[in-house]
Amino acid sequence: MNKREAVYIGLGSNLANPRSQLENALQELDDLPETMVTAASSLYESAPMGPTDQPDYLNAVACIATALEPLPLLDALQALELAHQRSRQQHWGPRTLDLDILLYGERVIDEERLQVPHPHMHNRSFVLQPLLEISPETVIPGRGAAAGWLPRCEPLQIRRLSD
Repeated sequence: MNKREAVYIGLGSNLANPRSQLENALQELDDLPETMVTAASSLYESAPMGPTDQPDYLNAVACIATALEPLPLLDALQALELAHQRSRQQHWGPRTLDLDILLYGERVIDEERLQVPHPHMHNRSFVLQPLLEISPETVIPGRGAAAGWLPRCEPLQIRRLSD
């Protein structure tokens, strides 16, 4: 078996029972080949970015240990999104499931289909809060401590949901 790397995945949903979408996606992440979920944050509710005429989002961050390389992992995540009837009709529009690779070990990846670290993660409290919940010492390659970015984020109403 190949060496597994720690990868952080951002999860989001605001359609078709978002809590269930995220809970199912966490199980499906754990079911990917050569992959297991090692940590998952609480769920966080926040106002949508972009168009405001859509429901609030539920977000979470999971840490997985995977032997999948970045692009095959991206393909697997996009297949999960499709299985959840993800539609990409509107930028920042409503969605049943959004899965983003935030960090892939300490790698910096700049390819047409994939940029890691996620290019906007340091500006999004709905990513940083759940990330810091499960990994308070996270360093974003090229940007420094994730905790240092949270106070700089746009003030966005975000609340942690009880389990």
